[in-house]
Amino acid sequence: MEAGGLPLELWRMILAYLHLPDLGRCSLVCRAWYELILSLDSTRWRQLCLGCTECRHPNWPNQPDVEPESWREAFKQHYLASKTWTKNALDLESSVCFSLFRRRRERRTLSVGPGHEFDSLGSALAMASLYDRIVLFPGVYEEQGEIILKVPVEIVGHGKLGEVALLASIDQHCSTTRLCNLVFMPAWFSPIMYKTTSGHVQFDNCNFENGHIQVHGPGTCQVKFCTFKNTHVFLHNVPLCVLENCEFVGSENNSVTVEGHPSADKNWAYKYLLGLIRSSPILLPAEDSDFLMSLDLESRDQAWSPRTCDIVIEGSQSPTSPASSSPKPGSKAGSQEAEVGSDGEKVAQTPDSSDGGLSPSGEDEDEDQLTYRLSYQVQGPRPVLGGSFLGPPLPGASIQLPSCLVLNSLQQELQKDKEAMALASSVQGCLIRKCLFRDGKGGVFVCSYGRAKMEGNVFRNLTYAVRCIHNSKIVMLRNDIYRCRASGIFLRLEGGGLIAGNNIYHNAEAGVDIRKRSNPLILCNQIHHGLRSGIVVLGNGKGVIRNNQIFSNKEAGIYILYHGNPVVRGNHIFKGRAAGIAVNENGKGLITENVIRENQWGGVDIRRGGIPVLRSNLICFGYSDGVVVGDEGKGLIEGNTIYANKGCGVWMMSSSLPHVTSNHVSYNGLYGVAVFSQKDGVSEFPGGHGAQENFSEDGDAILWETELEKEDDPLRRPITIALVESNSINHNGASGLYVQSNEVLHVLTNVIHANGDRGITVAQSSQLTRVANNSISCNRQSGVKVEAQCKVELRGNGIYDNRGHGIITKGDSTVVIENDIIGNRGSGLQLLPRSDTKVIKNRIHSFRAYGIAVRGRAKALVQENIIFQGKTNKTIFQQITNNRECIMQNNKFLVFKKKSDTWRLVNPPARPHLENSLRGPSATHSGQKVTAMATRITARVEGGYHSNRSIFCTIL
Repeated sequence: MEAGGLPLELWRMILAYLHLPDLGRCSLVCRAWYELILSLDSTRWRQLCLGCTECRHPNWPNQPDVEPESWREAFKQHYLASKTWTKNALDLESSVCFSLFRRRRERRTLSVGPGHEFDSLGSALAMASLYDRIVLFPGVYEEQGEIILKVPVEIVGHGKLGEVALLASIDQHCSTTRLCNLVFMPAWFSPIMYKTTSGHVQFDNCNFENGHIQVHGPGTCQVKFCTFKNTHVFLHNVPLCVLENCEFVGSENNSVTVEGHPSADKNWAYKYLLGLIRSSPILLPAEDSDFLMSLDLESRDQAWSPRTCDIVIEGSQSPTSPASSSPKPGSKAGSQEAEVGSDGEKVAQTPDSSDGGLSPSGEDEDEDQLTYRLSYQVQGPRPVLGGSFLGPPLPGASIQLPSCLVLNSLQQELQKDKEAMALASSVQGCLIRKCLFRDGKGGVFVCSYGRAKMEGNVFRNLTYAVRCIHNSKIVMLRNDIYRCRASGIFLRLEGGGLIAGNNIYHNAEAGVDIRKRSNPLILCNQIHHGLRSGIVVLGNGKGVIRNNQIFSNKEAGIYILYHGNPVVRGNHIFKGRAAGIAVNENGKGLITENVIRENQWGGVDIRRGGIPVLRSNLICFGYSDGVVVGDEGKGLIEGNTIYANKGCGVWMMSSSLPHVTSNHVSYNGLYGVAVFSQKDGVSEFPGGHGAQENFSEDGDAILWETELEKEDDPLRRPITIALVESNSINHNGASGLYVQSNEVLHVLTNVIHANGDRGITVAQSSQLTRVANNSISCNRQSGVKVEAQCKVELRGNGIYDNRGHGIITKGDSTVVIENDIIGNRGSGLQLLPRSDTKVIKNRIHSFRAYGIAVRGRAKALVQENIIFQGKTNKTIFQQITNNRECIMQNNKFLVFKKKSDTWRLVNPPARPHLENSLRGPSATHSGQKVTAMATRITARVEGGYHSNRSIFCTIL
């Protein structure tokens, strides 16, 4: 504006009286006038938009109280869309060579109604020419025969919506038509209100009641600001149709059916509709802080972290008199002088005033006592997730996940996944945008190779929101789906597509139901507060379930059964009232890199033939067990972090032959890993799982076994025995590993450290339990305890620094061979009455008590062991009674000789020897990290954990 002119506020007041054409002319005057016209957005442009009888509020019907970002832009989009039907007008004019000499014909307006030019729509159409406008004045118009549209016309109702009602059956044979501001009802002779097979039809601001609309390819349609009451829109082989800002109410069947592959034959309107869609605002989400970022467990540290530890043995005797007592009969040396073993090490003896040797430290010792050292390496727990879950959980503190566990936004995921981006950007078949589907049976039904895209819609109070079957594909972006009486989204018979950024909640059945070889990509959705499961995959269903938030569902967050085989990656599954993920009835699946936390039952529950691959997940803060492998459950449990669950870290049945490897199991309330063989004896499916669940469609039973896929899965290798290997099991409230089983079990190359009770407890083992190459250290009680009538083999283990005995056994068939049992506060090895034990080629040292203590009538063969003496007032070997069944052969008893001697375990080095034993993901880590000895825990779990049932079965 020129300086000294009228104030801007006054100009705005003046311009607010101008009509649309005048505003357009003013905006062309100059830059200042253009900006002034734009500044009228919340005044004049808002008045024009809301005052137009051909449109409604830009955010109707879902958010009519929310103003658009720009009223001018919203009005512009509607104005351009309302002119789409006339885009082919030039094609229908006379030939090009005459058009230069012929004056263009003006459009006529034909009035229909009492007192006007025509009495009925049929008579007006008989006189209409190309692109004429037919205005129906208020009234009810009932046509007794089918109306055939032969020329392009525009039919508009005069007055407010609802004042003009048209009872007719219209068949469009022309290339284009527009109908606006009308109420359609079916004629008495046909339920079809409108049908077109090749042309383009445009509906603006209309109501449709109790009838059908049919569009067949290559025909197209454009529908905006319309209400459909108990009306079915049927789209067959359409190349492109757009339904936008519409409301569908009270349907007795599907509101919209999209059937058949989009026609390759396209009419003239296809390119204009495509251009209009691409020019409209995109509904893809920007960066959204509510969506948390991707789980990255690939940055795990090395699987094993050996630590150098010096066991300090303190004594009060003078260096000239290192030992005052001689070894018991059976000692090979029988001398107080220093002994030199075959490895050349010298070890001295020091006294101890305590008999039990169970005190946790030597804090009451005099500082001037003599010091001798036996140096060796102990395998400590490996750090995971950048060390975020190494420390104990803080009571009452909120859960703070590290940045590597935060979910990506939808936009970030689409940028990473080019195929998903192509799906999200594609437009084919039917586009349904910003519509409301409510209070009816079905929302959108896509079948027989149909294609549909749904953006920003609301589906509520329906039987189901979307069904996709028979090789059809759907793209669903940013929709709200809630309070459905069945599943929200249902896919079967090889349905697929992209389901991304949706909010799916409060549905009576599963939020998403995937069956019969359907294979969708489910990405960045929020699926929550369902009355059953969040996502169900069954009947050979597949799919990729990635980067979703699945929480507060009444049953499992994800339920896989009947040969379902999805890829479940990078999701947050939390606060469910049952299991986080349940796999049973021969379900499969690759479950990897998920955060599964704060669920009422097991973080992952595997039963009844379920055989998933559970890899690199964080399973934490559950109110029950971390992972449950129940009756007939199988699968590979590999590389997971199982942390701070109130029950066991892993609860499993050995009869199921699970394979538990390379996991970090720490700070769980009860056992780290518990192995049982008995059935639970109660319902195995809390929260409605199992026999109570009906996954058949429309209540019919389905025999999924007839559709099995015969395929070999390279992720699974045959397992013939239950296997627990290469895990780090530390700081759990009870024993690190508890075994009560009647099947063979192998426990190999684990680090079992600083648990609240024993390292390993074998309470029942009628078949052989083999414990080999494990590091068992710093546990609150004994390193290993074997109860009566158990068959156990202990081979190649390192049992260090436990606060009780190294090994205590009552077993009737226990083999202890080639172990290092060093620095334990109790006896190195204690054999209780009626036990039968072979002790061969071990290196044994007790911190304060006996190397080997034989109690009562124990049967034992003690052969070729190296036994270091601890305190000088304790003998190396103790036998309470004269027991001829205890045979001692070729053992070496070593005592300290010199002050401050330090000896190392070499030839072989300190056990376990893990260099060639690592398996699974941990084997790929290189190097070893020397760390300090972990701080010993001081709290003891108070009883209640010696049960042969998982915690949820006990509670039930």
